[in-house]
Formats: sequence, structure tokens, C-alpha cells
Amino acid sequence: MAESTVQAVVMTDVGRLENTRLPAPVPEPHQVVVEIHSVGICGSDAAYLHHGRIGAWTVTTPFVLGHETAGVVVQVGSAADPALLHRRVAVEPGTPCYRCSQCRQGSYHLCPDLAFLATPPHDGCLAERIAIDENCVFPVPDSMTFDQAALVEPASVGLWACRRVKLQPGDRVHVTGAGPVGILAGLMAETLGAGRVTITDIDTNRREVARDCGLEVCDEVADVDVLLECSGNESALHAALDTMAPGGWVAMVGISHQEYVRVPFPALFSKELTFVTVNRYAHTWPAVIDYIASGRLDVDRLVTHHFPLSETSEAFDTQARDPGAVKVMIHPTAGYWQSPGQLHTAP
Repeated sequence: MAESTVQAVVMTDVGRLENTRLPAPVPEPHQVVVEIHSVGICGSDAAYLHHGRIGAWTVTTPFVLGHETAGVVVQVGSAADPALLHRRVAVEPGTPCYRCSQCRQGSYHLCPDLAFLATPPHDGCLAERIAIDENCVFPVPDSMTFDQAALVEPASVGLWACRRVKLQPGDRVHVTGAGPVGILAGLMAETLGAGRVTITDIDTNRREVARDCGLEVCDEVADVDVLLECSGNESALHAALDTMAPGGWVAMVGISHQEYVRVPFPALFSKELTFVTVNRYAHTWPAVIDYIASGRLDVDRLVTHHFPLSETSEAFDTQARDPGAVKVMIHPTAGYWQSPGQLHTAP
């Protein structure tokens, strides 16, 4: 008989996490229950924890964080595909309504009623099991690790950014901001056949991580066809715009902490640049799974630390304070790590 509760970590106040037990998820007809094996800490998780809000989204506690995730389907709803049972899956964290005009034209990520994991008021996946729409789980091959499957989510941001700028083979690409999303965006551009791909960041540790991942770290670039702005920093944007080639594309990926970001449009008219914003992703999971499983996209070097669910507070502290931390993974499933109480660093 299935347990009536699951272990979870709940945000009870700004800056405060508590280990607790929550009612075990019961799937609706078109849902499945996923036993969670890996959860990556995202910058948005840290922002909600430490500030209680991102823009208009404000946390009402108690609240469960986490949306970069993968696991095993352990239960299917009465109308869900039974073939999903026991499959290892990567989880797309947004469930759309399927009825609005955006959903009907395929832009489900713009659904006004999108229920996105760990975006208020919807809880996330820092729990042993969650229930989610069957259309949000994508089977992965046995050769993929759960960490790799969880990283399909941030890698999808990179793929969607490249699609938004209509990236062409041979394009000269520059990435500003060498956090996990920026690094994955640069790696994705290379995977898609871009020419020279460069990345920059003011943080020395992030620059080294980007180098370790195989990217060219360079501050002095020119004639850039595509700018992937992943820092959310206005000064970085202004500096990068000066490097753009005429007719170039600019993707705004990073979210600024400022309410308004100034863009010197009068000085840019002669270059006829095209600006696009990037809101998550759509229709990316199958492609990203294939890129990772085939080895064309190497995400392993981004994972630097591992923690069991019981040490989630320590995981967030490490993400915030350890300059060597890039992608910190939390493993909710009991027994995933054999030695709780230790900080586990990736080999």
C-alpha cells in the first residue's frame, strides 16, 4: 500500500526552509505521479527563497520550490497513458489550459493560466513524489542520468532563445552572463551549428566554468550576428550592443531586477537590430533530450554538488556562498545517496 504522506521541503518564510511531510499526491485522470530523483536549484528558486517574490509573483507560504526535475512514473491516472508507468522521464514544469487562443495556436508557454512548478501559487517538486499532467513527462533513454534529464529544463531555455533569434549555421554568437543558462545557451548555439560562439561575465569563477565547459571566454568581440543576453544586467546589454553587426538579432533571456531597462534605440536604428524576449520555452523537450542523449550537448560539467532532500537548506547555502557552485542537485528519493549528512561534490 502506498504511503499517505511524502517527505518534502517547504518554504515557511522568506529565507526559511523546513523538512516536513505532505499528503501523498493523488493523480487526476490525465495526470501521472512522478517519483522525483533529481532537482536542480535555479536562480528563480533562490530569488523566491531570499526575496519572496519575482516581479508580480509573490510567495504565499508555505510554498514548495523546485522546477528542474526528473524521475520515474510510479502511478498513472485513470485516463492517462498506461505505457508511461515505470518510465524514466524528464519533466516539463508548465501545465497549460489547452483551451485558450495561445494554447490552440501552439504557444502554450504563453497560456495565461499556465500552472508552472514553483511559480506562485503552484508548488514545485522538492518532494519525494509529485502529480503532473501526462503531457508534461517525456521518457528518456536508460543511458541518460536523472541529473542530465533534469537539465533538459534550463537547456530548453537556451534552445528556445536560439529559435527566437532564428539562429543560422555559421552565425557569430555572443553570450553575456556565464551562469548555467548562459553557458547552456552558448553550448546550444554550438550544437545548432553556430560559427564562433563567445561568452563573457565579470565573475572570475563563472568565466572559468564556461572555459571548462568548452566555451570561448572573450570580452573583445565585433560583428556579432546574435546576442544572447543572459545576465539581466543593463550595463552588460549596452556594452554588447556596441558589438552587433548590422541586421543582427538580440535575445533578452536574463531577467533584470530593475523594473525598467534602458535601451539606446536612437543609436541602433542604423543597424536595424531585431530584439526578442524569451519566456521559458515551447516544444523543446524531445530535441533537447536527443541532443543530450546523443552526446552533442554535454551538460555533465555544470553539475558541481549533490545533496539529499534532508539537506536542502545546506544545498541553497552552497549555491549562494560557494564560488565553485554552478548547478547544485537535490535528490528527494530516499536512498539516492548512501551517506546523508555529507556534502557531495560531483567528480
